[in-house]
Amino acid sequence: MSDKMQPLKFSEMIEWIRSEYKEHGTIFGIHKNKFYRKCGNTGIELFGERLSSPLGPAAGPHSQLAQNIVASYLTGSRFIELKTVQIIDGDNLSVSKPCILAHDEGYNVEWSTELTVSNAFNEYVKAWFLLHVLMRELDLSSDRDFMFNMSVGYDLAGIKSPKIDSFIEGLKNASDTPIWKECYGYLEKNIDMFAHFTISDLQKVSAKIAPSITLSTLHGCPPEEIERIVNYLLTEKHLHTFIKLNPTLLGEQFVFDTLNKMGYDYITLNPHHFKNDLQYDDGVKMLKRLKKLAKELNLEVGVKLSNTLPVKILNNELPGEEMYMSGKALYPLTINLAYKLAHEFNGDLKISYSGGINYFNVIKVLATGIKPLTFATTLLKPGGYERIAQMAKEAEKQLETKSGINLELLKQLADEASTNPYHVKTRKLSRKLSSKLPMLDCQVAPCNIGCPIKQDIPEYLKLVGEHNYLEALKVIVKDNAAPLITGSICPHFCQSKCTRLDYDESVKIRNMKKIAALNAIDEYLSNIVPTPLRSTKKVLVIGAGPAGLASALFLRRNGIEVTVIDKRNAPYGLVNYVIPEFRIDKELIVKDFEIVKRHGVKFIFGYQEEIDIDRFKKNYDYLVLAIGATVPVEVKLEISDGPTLDALSFLEEFKINKNISLGKHPVIIGGGDVAIDCARAALRVTGVEDVTIVYRRTKAYMPASMDEVNLALNEGIKIRELLTPVTFTSGKLRCQEMILGEKDASGRRSPVSTDNYLDILCDSVIFATGERADSDLLRKNKIKLNVNGYPEINDHNETNLRNVFVAGDVKLGPKTIVEAIADGKKVTTAILSREGLSSDFSKAESTLNEAELYHRKGNLSASFTDECEANRCLGCNKICELCIDVCPNRANVLIMVDKAHQVLHLDGMCNECGNCAVFCPHIGNPYKDKFTLFWDEAGFADSTNGGFVLLDEEKLLFKVRLPDRDTVLYTLGEQGKLPDDIMRIIEVCFNNYRYLFARR
Repeated sequence: MSDKMQPLKFSEMIEWIRSEYKEHGTIFGIHKNKFYRKCGNTGIELFGERLSSPLGPAAGPHSQLAQNIVASYLTGSRFIELKTVQIIDGDNLSVSKPCILAHDEGYNVEWSTELTVSNAFNEYVKAWFLLHVLMRELDLSSDRDFMFNMSVGYDLAGIKSPKIDSFIEGLKNASDTPIWKECYGYLEKNIDMFAHFTISDLQKVSAKIAPSITLSTLHGCPPEEIERIVNYLLTEKHLHTFIKLNPTLLGEQFVFDTLNKMGYDYITLNPHHFKNDLQYDDGVKMLKRLKKLAKELNLEVGVKLSNTLPVKILNNELPGEEMYMSGKALYPLTINLAYKLAHEFNGDLKISYSGGINYFNVIKVLATGIKPLTFATTLLKPGGYERIAQMAKEAEKQLETKSGINLELLKQLADEASTNPYHVKTRKLSRKLSSKLPMLDCQVAPCNIGCPIKQDIPEYLKLVGEHNYLEALKVIVKDNAAPLITGSICPHFCQSKCTRLDYDESVKIRNMKKIAALNAIDEYLSNIVPTPLRSTKKVLVIGAGPAGLASALFLRRNGIEVTVIDKRNAPYGLVNYVIPEFRIDKELIVKDFEIVKRHGVKFIFGYQEEIDIDRFKKNYDYLVLAIGATVPVEVKLEISDGPTLDALSFLEEFKINKNISLGKHPVIIGGGDVAIDCARAALRVTGVEDVTIVYRRTKAYMPASMDEVNLALNEGIKIRELLTPVTFTSGKLRCQEMILGEKDASGRRSPVSTDNYLDILCDSVIFATGERADSDLLRKNKIKLNVNGYPEINDHNETNLRNVFVAGDVKLGPKTIVEAIADGKKVTTAILSREGLSSDFSKAESTLNEAELYHRKGNLSASFTDECEANRCLGCNKICELCIDVCPNRANVLIMVDKAHQVLHLDGMCNECGNCAVFCPHIGNPYKDKFTLFWDEAGFADSTNGGFVLLDEEKLLFKVRLPDRDTVLYTLGEQGKLPDDIMRIIEVCFNNYRYLFARR
């Protein structure tokens, strides 16, 4: 495929918009419930024009094509900052691809429109007419309530060139341009096709499209050049002018310190930009001169804050050597620059603001008097353009602000920006699944796939939201043998995959599970009836921990007789005997055990005989070894004197005795959840004054869940990073200081030792560095082990001994409770399959309401309560479509094929920016991997995408490239030529989505 976009003709766009809206209730994928209609008559004045909203897309990917501008307008944008043009354009402009990375803070390597200047001009004129039509046709406003602002760069010679001069003059008055006449003539000729847009409305469309301009200069542009350009734009072109300024004005030290304070310490700045860019004092003097000149000309001049921040590319984030940072990391820099400049002018400075604007700060910035506000990075995330609708509604609260800037409010924003949780860097794990992106049928709920036991999370969240707790619990226990335990202490892998992470915060899935279980467990238990046996075979489970009990429950529930033995006198192993009660109430463990017991599982507790597999196999057909991993891993630490304990022994003792002798200053070595448990428990031991955790990497790389880390920090526990313990003598733990090096196989940066050492006050050491399985016991029972001392197993957890399976920590060492339950499911499925029996793990059809899910798209939240959590779920198993949301060009579209949601890629509207690949939960690139509609044979030939092109509309002849890359000619309706699913998609596209076929 080519990365060159093919602009649609004006007539095609009108046909597309009318057809899509009539047939599907959307326009370029924007749902009509997201169309913005302002309440009341409030608005803002800007350059003598009235806007109903001060918001709009920044000069960037969302204002490059006409359809992008339409999507922005429909959702609430009224200040449209057109994408920058400059003398280097079209094929002469080299843009590396992919060019956008907006996973968290944003980065890009594109810097002006990828169209030719003349094509860009045409797009802007087409958009101008389309907005006028939609304004009236959809009853969004009775009079024009929007404006366009052109953007040009980068030097005076280029701006004076005939190409850019024609662009500027055309937007000042487009009436004599061919594209104006084409659009006007088409509308005039076809005025009867509209219900509300009349010939009178058409005649009111002003040819004066943009009375203002933003000067966007490259980093390193000499200050005198900037001033010469603005002088020219004011005196020769008579345009109100915004001057885009760079965050480099703040100085390298301020920028460096701010980013490091916020957790962006991995960003590497380019010092030469701070030296060669406009300097702050020079900029202030220049602005004062230009403001004076503008006033004399009865014009206005202001600043656009801010440009993106150039940083070095060191980890192949994007192609090239330098990329431009935007989004939440840029906000603290830009808001500080805004305050600094506004203070210089005592609030009398017109500021067009763009630097990390999003739902969480839009009202606060507007309250200072700064306007308009533009954005890009937030629209590159799930929800896309539809995020604007929510921000526009919020903005209505701050439309009637006084003229000038409130310096006090602005200073407050600047002061708190670098500590605000919405701007600082938090641990951002990849939401990617291990699955390969399929060409068709790709929608998936990442929470469900990310959950080791594959719970039907969207379904039970819906039921909890409806207060139908019993039905919710039934959905949960189908896959989860311990709903109350996992509802309390599960590491919630599901939440690390939740799509809401790219909105605000994950849905609190674990909490919702616990709510369902607490409210329905007694009724659920009272209704349990043991399943009749479906087989004469018997299973022995050795170990009554989470893995053993899950195996037992699932097998017995599916009609297999099961007996569980355990050396302890009570079930649930480490959960019961080790995990502190401040993390889980013992009563919840009892309730979960009742689920297993009431299904008819037999138990033998206090079993002290030797584990002998050969003997067991005489009485049982299958064995499940779930004996855990409890042998502590040795730690290299030179110990002179002083007490040391292993984590599990300490925690087990703590549950029965809070008077353990730890001294005043115990130190925990480790970084997992067990280390956090030890630290929090130690803090509760009699005589302890403070607790320290020593970890060899940084907090960002700790394997412990951030929830647990934050609990520890909130309790006053210290976490000492980048330290490796070397020696322990009474009262002192000597540690070697580390630095982070290159990434290792785990994806984390490896700790590298230095020559520096640090002493920590220490009375006792608790080792929380992991445990391993009892390899001696396994060898004794003739189970083959791998080089790490764990059993060699097949894909079903079966050992080299037939019908002998392993589950839980014995398999690979300490894991989580939910991973142990997953082993129980895997073993159950394997045994049932071997016996020719089906399992009850199948999922029911989703009952989520599509209209409600579409309504939730684009809506962010700043507050979270249990009552509202179900309404934050986006139901990704029913509707995913993230690649549609995040595409600025609308190049990924939804088509409904026999009630199934399918994503179709439109080659002609794609420039391969790569943003859809960033947010797709699968591994793959939607713009390459999804079935593709091509507008012409040249595009088809230039691509390897599976897809199709219409060759002859009368003969209904298509050329089709199949997933295996074979190319065939296909006549619509012809049988046996294509796979049924491919054939059906082409038929549906041609019959129900004809507007997608541009007429080339």
